Amino acid sequence: MRVLIVPDKFKGTLRAPCAAKAMATGWATVRPGDELELLPMSDGGDGFGEIIGELMGATTKISTTVNAAHEPLEARWWWSDWTRTAIAESAGVIGLAMLPPGKFHPFELDTLGLGRLLAAMAREHPATKIILGIGGSATNDGGFGMALGLGHGFKDATGRWLDRWTELHRLERIEKREAFEAYGDVLIATDVQNRLLGPEGATRIYGPQKGLRPTDFPIAEKCLERLAEVVRTDLGIDCAAEPGTGAAGGLGYGARVFLNGRFESGFDIFARIARLSEKIDSAELVITGEGAIDRQTAMGKGTGAVARLAREHNKRCIGLAGILPDGSRAADFFHALFSIVPELADADEAKRNAASLLELLSAKAASSI
Repeated sequence: MRVLIVPDKFKGTLRAPCAAKAMATGWATVRPGDELELLPMSDGGDGFGEIIGELMGATTKISTTVNAAHEPLEARWWWSDWTRTAIAESAGVIGLAMLPPGKFHPFELDTLGLGRLLAAMAREHPATKIILGIGGSATNDGGFGMALGLGHGFKDATGRWLDRWTELHRLERIEKREAFEAYGDVLIATDVQNRLLGPEGATRIYGPQKGLRPTDFPIAEKCLERLAEVVRTDLGIDCAAEPGTGAAGGLGYGARVFLNGRFESGFDIFARIARLSEKIDSAELVITGEGAIDRQTAMGKGTGAVARLAREHNKRCIGLAGILPDGSRAADFFHALFSIVPELADADEAKRNAASLLELLSAKAASSI
């Protein structure tokens, strides 16, 4: 049987390529004669750059920048000489997972390092296109730091330059201090549809994941509101209400404004470059998975999109998860669902031995076919 294995990452435990390998290893112990194709995926978060870069045959590059806390960092990016395309991943530069849990408050962090990386990329390889995965950001700065790194300047009424995003409520003027030639076409990869401001905006929906407390919401929202006002008057861009601008702590907004970017589903970018529809059509069974298959799976997450595409091609799809918090909500998308917790282990053991337990879970799924 031809089996296509298309997992996302198991967040906090396994990168997508490691998850794919574990699934294949477990499956082969029960069905050694099956033909397995491994196709790890990402929808714009951790691992996006590596996966898209590999699919495009891109070369890995290294540039010096800083992380979200302004600590020195050697960051990876990818360059496809044939297509003149640069690929970057914010999670590998200013990502929350790169920082010690609880050490920094989001008010102390920004996206400066991403801006510096993008500027370095442009100097080394002027590109006709950049694909930017923005998931996993550590802060809520609306892309302010990235803009600084690209050469934009922000002044208050006294003419003082602002260097912290929490000062944006005093913003009066935006200026260009350095020359930066933007890429011709910037794709902002995200599957988040939230707008920059409001009850469903960056601050209130994603801020708590980064460490914002409810008492922090008013100042954070005020800063982003003022940023949007001055961008509208100084730059003539009024896009804060566009879906996607609230992604990654408002980094979607910053990329839209300061890179003249356009939003595209991270999964759709992956699916197009990987020729996913063709691969599903030629397979007899599809296996996907991630850390939690839950209500979000049915709302556009990569695993749900894979299952939906498999159903369109009349192919069976099996979902493997670390946990199924509310599996019934996603069950209609899958031929069968299996989870490590509680079927094979408790949550703590699942995190400690994720790869070996995923192998066992895959073997269990193979035995059910």
